[in-house]
Amino acid sequence: MRKCLLFVALIVFQFTNAVAQGLFNAPDTVCVRQPIQLTSNAPFTLTNYWGFCSGYLLTNPIGSNLGFNFGFQGPSDIDITRDGANYFGFATNYATGELVRLNYGNSLSNTPTFTNLGTLDNKMPPNPTSVHIVYDNDRSNWHVFVTGGIDAASSSLTRVDFGSSLTNDMPNIANMGNVFNSFNIPTGLFIQKQNGIWIGWCVNVGDNSITYISFSDNISYTPIPQNLGNINNAFNQPSDLAGIYDNGNWYLFVTNELDNTLARVDLGPSLDNTAPLAINIGNPDTKLFGPTSISLTRDCDNLLAFITNGATNELVRVNMPSPFGPYLGFTIGSSMTPAALNGPSGLSRFMRDMGQDDVYAFITNTDFSLSRVLFPQCTNSSISSSSSYIPPVYAYDTPGLFNVYYVVDEGLPTMQVDCKQIRVLRIPDIDLSNDTAICQNDTILALKAFSAAADTVRWRPANSVSDSTIFVVKAFPSFTTDYQIHLIYPNGCIVDTNILVTVKKNNADAGPDRILKDGASSILGGPYTTLYDEPYTYRWFPGQYMNDSTIAYPTVNPPNDMTYYLEVSTPLNDTVTCRTIDTVVVRVRCEALNLPNAFMPASGNPLTNKFGLLNQNILKLAYFRIYDRWGKLVFYTTDPNQMWDGTIDGKPALMGVYVWDADGFCTGGVRVKESGNVTLIR
Repeated sequence: MRKCLLFVALIVFQFTNAVAQGLFNAPDTVCVRQPIQLTSNAPFTLTNYWGFCSGYLLTNPIGSNLGFNFGFQGPSDIDITRDGANYFGFATNYATGELVRLNYGNSLSNTPTFTNLGTLDNKMPPNPTSVHIVYDNDRSNWHVFVTGGIDAASSSLTRVDFGSSLTNDMPNIANMGNVFNSFNIPTGLFIQKQNGIWIGWCVNVGDNSITYISFSDNISYTPIPQNLGNINNAFNQPSDLAGIYDNGNWYLFVTNELDNTLARVDLGPSLDNTAPLAINIGNPDTKLFGPTSISLTRDCDNLLAFITNGATNELVRVNMPSPFGPYLGFTIGSSMTPAALNGPSGLSRFMRDMGQDDVYAFITNTDFSLSRVLFPQCTNSSISSSSSYIPPVYAYDTPGLFNVYYVVDEGLPTMQVDCKQIRVLRIPDIDLSNDTAICQNDTILALKAFSAAADTVRWRPANSVSDSTIFVVKAFPSFTTDYQIHLIYPNGCIVDTNILVTVKKNNADAGPDRILKDGASSILGGPYTTLYDEPYTYRWFPGQYMNDSTIAYPTVNPPNDMTYYLEVSTPLNDTVTCRTIDTVVVRVRCEALNLPNAFMPASGNPLTNKFGLLNQNILKLAYFRIYDRWGKLVFYTTDPNQMWDGTIDGKPALMGVYVWDADGFCTGGVRVKESGNVTLIR
């Protein structure tokens, strides 16, 4: 029923090396989805492990009963540890004097298998009461210490030596007996190395006393115990003992089963103190009922005692800001199944499963069953863990208090551990404009991101808003823009949000101004007209002398100067349509005759099956004559609109080249006299 002082250390080192404060920097308060960047203060590390959503001991655990198939016969205590990549537990059978080894494999989440090591040549103490695992880092050896007895005569301390591995099925055992009659039904064994010396402590149920045990510098030596009596009458049927180091001093806490109280033993800066002070601190918030075991641990800055109530089958947590209190008792029950505990007799140390970042402890019950207590890793961080010295940026998706756990040089003498809580707040009320859409070149008069609790706001990008440091801005983006808004609150919360402004581009490009020969055609429209699959509408006006006024690139054949307008439109929403307009000026010049150089009378196309003047501005035509290759006149007219249909005397003219000449005047008085040839194609 003894408990370890440090649940995060996998190997017992000097305690000052096992816990370190200030290993990393983290914000105290953030908001949901706020990016978090942690930074390490531990240079020259060999390994790093960050748990961003680690199991947190100030929440209610998940308790479950794993059943009876573990070789228990009146189990009295349990301890757990990690050896290499695997986890092990040891439990003592009070009824049979046996030692049982539990093998959890590579995770404490596994249901363990068991090996009953028996009484080890009958050297186990009778009616064993407590078990404590020790690793001697100097000699790389594992030891399991057991206390037991039903009276002073049968009380003893036993050491089981497993050597370099806890898998050893044939360990050596040394029963050291009751040296100097210092034990009287000893229980609650606690052993720790300080300044090169191994020191142990336990309490005695038989005479309400406490015993100091000196192992010197070699834990394999027979120790020298000393019974210090009932210091200040602080003990009343003590059932268990646990120790912890805090702010340079050592403390022991003892549960008293008879009067439901908790006692504190003040050792000062050294465990090697045979004149400690003791005080009975009573029943914290009246939560203790027949306390049977205690485990002391630390989660970040919180000092915690977990105590099993044998009378009520409950697990109690006592919160202490310091070893001197105040002591706040809480019964843990909301997430423990009704049958999780049944006569709890022993509580292991609390240990973090490095593979999953969950925290576990195990409880033996007098009904021969094993219970598991789980403080699970949460699932509310965008990234669960990292092994990088500089961890990635992450965020939490829900409000709450989340535990960040950081360990460097795991398993090495330089191992250090730190953890901090980050309080995640809900996103404060924000009056935020909805995503919206505007037409190209328009301005939004009031784009809003207002929160009464925020003291600072930042808009990005800043070049298309009226003022990037105020809550309500004018926005005039020239293209679709996702505005990123940072709202900063006095408590450290930063909200990153965004407003998407979609800019509808419906550019109209009518093309460059141009000059046409009289009678010539031209395709209007420029390369910058918007051409997408959206429902864009094109409208040219006026639509005169144009083949199609509803397409982006129509053909025009104006008889005189014209200004054409192109309007491109697309719906922005159900009520607003985006429109842009561009113009093109077409000037017509009558300075020459405009005739084709070939025609095909049989084509059926009225534009190509006749030959004549294309000009539309001939005021007077003196003549228009066509000759065959021998100089015979085949067509003559003074009407500028009359054309040759390719016949001579009503019969189809032969294919070939024909000569023409014409003389006339344009509407502006310009004389146009020209000659040329045309090819008739059959």
